[in-house]
Amino acid sequence: MALKTSEESGSPAAIARKHGSRIVAIWFILSLIIDLVVWFVWGPHMPPGDMTTTAAGQQFDFKVLTVMSVPVLLMVWVYGAYVIINFRDRGDHADGYYVKGNRKSQGLWYAATAVLVLFLAGFGTYELVVPAGAGVGEGPSPIWKPASTAHMLQVQVIAQQWRFTYRWPQFGGMETTSLVLPVNTEIQFNVTSLDVIHDFWAYQLGVKADANPEDNNVAYTKTQQTGRFVVRCDELCGIWHGAMYNYGNVVSQNAFYQWATNMEAQNASLTKLLPKYSTVYVPNDNVAGGQYFNG
Repeated sequence: MALKTSEESGSPAAIARKHGSRIVAIWFILSLIIDLVVWFVWGPHMPPGDMTTTAAGQQFDFKVLTVMSVPVLLMVWVYGAYVIINFRDRGDHADGYYVKGNRKSQGLWYAATAVLVLFLAGFGTYELVVPAGAGVGEGPSPIWKPASTAHMLQVQVIAQQWRFTYRWPQFGGMETTSLVLPVNTEIQFNVTSLDVIHDFWAYQLGVKADANPEDNNVAYTKTQQTGRFVVRCDELCGIWHGAMYNYGNVVSQNAFYQWATNMEAQNASLTKLLPKYSTVYVPNDNVAGGQYFNG
């Protein structure tokens, strides 16, 4: 029920405090309820999931950002709704209700938003550095690397119009059109291109790295759940850009090594025709079949 200012009693300051207390109480209760729902109900289902450590880290970041943005949005919405309901013109006043600024409230708002922005800047930097680049490409000489690299699996991602292929230096340098990864394993992606600029985006893995010609772009992650994931090109690369995608799988370690050794044996004759494994290649446009050579 709307409050008529003509019927209100007390000093303007007391009236203002009463309305302010109501706004804060409504805002606090709604923020608490929605934040709990976001964190415990919606949060575990936020993209990109938790198939890898980088994906889980990105999901955590989204949860934190959402929980922190909800109170800010609700303050604006609650304040606006409260004002519309309680201070709208009912036809019994020639002029609107007298309103003046409050320096304490304004100062508190400025201080709270400044602290929020500074915290997010520090939080974002920490979340980028600590998880070894957070799954993004770091160029040919990564600054942030995983703590343990002893049993790291290397996968070279070769982008070309309009497909991805994968080379495996630890399995004879074979090249495959499918991407299969073992669970609970540190992965190093070496991403490059044979023609134009592409982008390797393994959404559910939380990995995204530009594929540039004659350049090696390194990205790290660690698998922690089995399942299927999608690989897409996320850089406009020509007329069939939208069709440049395929699927990969994270499987058990036994299943992976069985697949890899079988593929290495089956492709042995074809692997001999490939150029020696290198981090980058120079394409030869004059040779039919799209051959390429070491960079």
